[in-house]
Parts: sequence; C-alpha cells; structure tokens
Amino acid sequence: MGAAASAREPASKTRLRLWLRLLKTTRAIEAELRERLRARHESTLPRFDVLAALERNPEGLRMSALSGVLRVSNGNVTGIVDRLAAEGLVRRQAVADDRRAMRVRLTEAGARRFAAMAVDHETWIDEMLAGLSADEADALSRRLGEMVRNRRNETHEGGRA
Repeated sequence: MGAAASAREPASKTRLRLWLRLLKTTRAIEAELRERLRARHESTLPRFDVLAALERNPEGLRMSALSGVLRVSNGNVTGIVDRLAAEGLVRRQAVADDRRAMRVRLTEAGARRFAAMAVDHETWIDEMLAGLSADEADALSRRLGEMVRNRRNETHEGGRA
C-alpha cells in the first residue's frame, strides 16, 4: 500500500462524512426554501408539498394516498388540507365507492397559486445549486438514484434493512 493510500482514512469514515455533508446541505437548502416560501408566498413547505402532489395527480388523491405520497401522518395532511380548502385552493370530494373516503383535488385557484410557487421554487433551487454544472448535477443525481434503487433491492431481497 502506498503512502497516499495509508494516509487516507477508512472508507467508512469518508462515507460517514459524506452523509453528514449531504444532511447538512439538505437542511440548509430546506431552511432557505421555507424562508423564501414564507416571505414570497406566505406559505409553508408542507403546503407546497401538498399542492405539488395534487398538481402531479390532476384526478386528485384520497387522503390516505396523499399521506403516503408525502410520507406523513393522516393527521398532518388533514390539517394542511383543511387550511388549503378554507382558502379555496383545494376541494374535497366524496369517493363514490367508499363513503368514508375523501378525494382531494386542486381548484383552479390552487393550480394558479401552485404554478407561481413552482416557478419560484425551481429558480431558487437552480440558484442554490449553481455551483454544479449541468453535467455534474446529472451525474450526482443519477448516482444517488442508483444508490436508492440498490438499497431498495437489498431490502426487498432480504438484505439488511
């Protein structure tokens, strides 16, 4: 083993440091997004996330499916949807085959509001990640996606959780 290789720390320490940097970076970007959404749109990141999920599903989503997409509890989603409905940005509709279930959809006003927020959100993300070239961002995105897919495959094939 060469001097350069022996001077390096173990791969596990390097990977731990990478994880901590990814986490710190994610938290910093998220904090900045929260502040900008509040200042520019008088909104929160969870509200943005609900609107984004509904925009991607124009037929609407059942409350349980919305909770699943966002990976939050039904109670959290209910409170956000209640406030968005009161503002006329979403509407609830009964599900024909299940009287207990409600489907949530964007209203036209909600779609317009989300579109304005989404333009700003994309611009802000572009600004915050401007230190990466398009090729670097693409390569990093692909590699991180591969890691997630590989991790899922390990978990589903009986590997470690």
